[in-house]
Amino acid sequence: MPAFDAYIRDPAEIYRRSFAIVRAETDLAGLPSDMARVAERLVHACGMPDIVADLAYSPNAAAAGRAALAAGAPVLADCRMVAAGIDPARLPAGGRVRCLLDHPKVGRRAAEEKTTRSAAAVGLARSHLGGAVVAIGNAPTALFRLLELLAGGAPRPAVILAFPVGFVGAAESKEALIAADLGVPHLTLRGRRGGSALAVAAVNALVQEP
Repeated sequence: MPAFDAYIRDPAEIYRRSFAIVRAETDLAGLPSDMARVAERLVHACGMPDIVADLAYSPNAAAAGRAALAAGAPVLADCRMVAAGIDPARLPAGGRVRCLLDHPKVGRRAAEEKTTRSAAAVGLARSHLGGAVVAIGNAPTALFRLLELLAGGAPRPAVILAFPVGFVGAAESKEALIAADLGVPHLTLRGRRGGSALAVAAVNALVQEP
């Protein structure tokens, strides 16, 4: 009978070994030090060291996000899973996590605009964008709508952490973000991969002490 008790139980040791393995198996040499720390968290969240080669980011993305959170900027999440993964108690200076997906106007607006609820929720968040940390971990339409708003003169977030996932629009929305000249720092992962865990990991990495 297999021995099911032969595993590490100590949380501190699991943490230490996990990040030791991440650093041993991940090529972080081409990243600036502040982005390397974020990349470690992203790899830890998904178990795939190769994602580092597909990261695309503004040179000041990590610094801008860290400064915004330290100053109490809100985190705007595109879905409940991202919002649930960020502990408000860990955010400095009384920062808040907001997700407008359940706003009573979302359903009606989505129907009127013939779009997804995620995109409609981003539209409702327009007035909250200024100086915020935007974390997208699900819907490509949310990122596309955000880019439309910014191109139309909406207030600028401090940083966009874009990890929409899927086979329709995910890669394209991230390439649109990379190509856009909107004056907003960003961090994203090229291609279809993404998800709520990566968006949460990016936020949590920026909350950590440098």
